[in-house]
Amino acid sequence: MEQQAVSHRAVNAKRLNVKHRRKRSTGASVVTNNPSALLPLSKLSWCRRMRDLIEAHVADLGGWDVITSAETALLRRSVVLIVELERRETLFAEVGRIDDDALCVYQSGANTLRRLLETLGLHRRAKDVTTFGALLRADQEAQRRKAAEDAAEDAAAVIDAPVAEDTAT
Repeated sequence: MEQQAVSHRAVNAKRLNVKHRRKRSTGASVVTNNPSALLPLSKLSWCRRMRDLIEAHVADLGGWDVITSAETALLRRSVVLIVELERRETLFAEVGRIDDDALCVYQSGANTLRRLLETLGLHRRAKDVTTFGALLRADQEAQRRKAAEDAAEDAAAVIDAPVAEDTAT
């Protein structure tokens, strides 16, 4: 039985469920072509959460095709901080208390995350998408205009029509 050779990139893209629209460079590294390739291919919840957050933040920033390499680097660092802060929060909840050193590390991480997110832009850059309701309203308005124009043309035709004289007398 003959086995087909599968490229390393194809395996990574399939495992990571990557949906990039960037044009892939033929001479670039796997990480350049697929920024999520830096993430380990494991079942760890930490890595899964990191991948999910990267995709969510990329969507907030407008998609892979509009973010820069610098934004990608900052985004990766901020996502690592988010996941680590979430892990620490879970530990704090399990223990039921926070010692001073752990609180200082947590606070420092939270402040660093805030600065990174401010640099990236805390606002959401959503894509311009016309809703179905807006399309329906525009179509209804166009139909109303056409009906009004047709009615005006009919009224003008009635006014301008020649009056037939009665010749039966």
